[in-house]
Amino acid sequence: MSQTKDAALRERALKVIPNGMYGHQSVRIMPAGFPQFFEKAEGAYIWDVDGNRYLDYMCAYGPSLLGYKDERVEAAARAQAEIGDTLTGPSPLMVELAETMVEMVDHADWAMFCKNGTDATTMAMSSARAQTGKRIVLVAKGAYHGAAPWCTPIPAGTVPEDRAHLRVYDYNDVASLEAAVAEAGDDLAAIFASPFKHDAFIDQEAPEPAYARRARELCDEAGAMLIVDEVRAGFRLARGSSWSALGVQPDLSAWGKCFANGHPISALLGSNSCREGAGSIYATGSFWLSAVPMVAAIETLRIIRESDYLEQSERLGTRLREGLGAAAEKHGFTLRQSGPVQMPQIMFADDADFSVGYAWTQEMLARGFYLHPWHNMFLCAAMTESDIEETIAAADDAFATLAGKLDEIPPHPLMTALAAASA
Repeated sequence: MSQTKDAALRERALKVIPNGMYGHQSVRIMPAGFPQFFEKAEGAYIWDVDGNRYLDYMCAYGPSLLGYKDERVEAAARAQAEIGDTLTGPSPLMVELAETMVEMVDHADWAMFCKNGTDATTMAMSSARAQTGKRIVLVAKGAYHGAAPWCTPIPAGTVPEDRAHLRVYDYNDVASLEAAVAEAGDDLAAIFASPFKHDAFIDQEAPEPAYARRARELCDEAGAMLIVDEVRAGFRLARGSSWSALGVQPDLSAWGKCFANGHPISALLGSNSCREGAGSIYATGSFWLSAVPMVAAIETLRIIRESDYLEQSERLGTRLREGLGAAAEKHGFTLRQSGPVQMPQIMFADDADFSVGYAWTQEMLARGFYLHPWHNMFLCAAMTESDIEETIAAADDAFATLAGKLDEIPPHPLMTALAAASA
């Protein structure tokens, strides 16, 4: 049997790229058979380098909100590319984009732009420290805020000093948060929180209003900044700040992934409570102020305001959750479905080593559906009712196949692989 293009590329990559791939898009701890390299994408679908098409429930790990190659966004990007992109200084689009985001996000009085979520969260931390003159930053245990030394989940290459003033608390646990604040004393610069608990490998969890309100109160009492990390969930839960529905406004919020529908840009938004601090830090990058991603963001944000993308994603996500649950139960499986329906997390009960989840996602991949066994997924606006029904039908078939060979599924060494990756 001839070697696949994906396998050949992996061999070549191993010679010129450490481990052949790095970061969250590495498939080294994904089920066997998951492709590493992709050729193209359109709408809700992606194609790997061997020509296999998949309905993509990862949406590039979040950036595809409207669907790949949305023509409205791409037309605006092409027109701007003809004029200019990365210039000696920013284009006027920077001001327009800042005005747009400040208008859409209720706590925001100003905006700064960068490239990745890690850029935005790191700028938030630095701004909070500059504003308050304090050092300690609280983060929820297990939360992901990026890949910089202060927050990376893989500590290789870091030193203790990188996290010397980082402290943890338990998400949604008011007593734990209060204890961490008390321990910080008069040196508390900021509290970080996610719009909801979306850690990998565990069930997702909505924020309790009492927790969100107490985080705000504690920051006010301590003279600290409340930071909501919207990078993953921003504009997927609401057309503005995710915590507005809880009646809580942060001082700072970090944004990225989807607000330019796949074009590379992220943002730090803030209130006047942290304007001076944000203005005093040095934050820059050669490509941070490129014009094409900014015009893509402006057009994407227009569509966010004017379309029913959010309601459609909630409707389709609800149908997917109900359909998958019924199909699983029919074949003797119990799914653990958690998180917002438009950002589903799908795992199996009594599957501590993820072996059943791995086997199921392998079955789904073979049927043309790209799902993830332990990370939250995403719906995009290009998905249709037909896509969802086809997913449910394929899942029913996959559950049936899996039920017939449960005794053949070997234990999966996921935890061993994770331990090795963290060493």
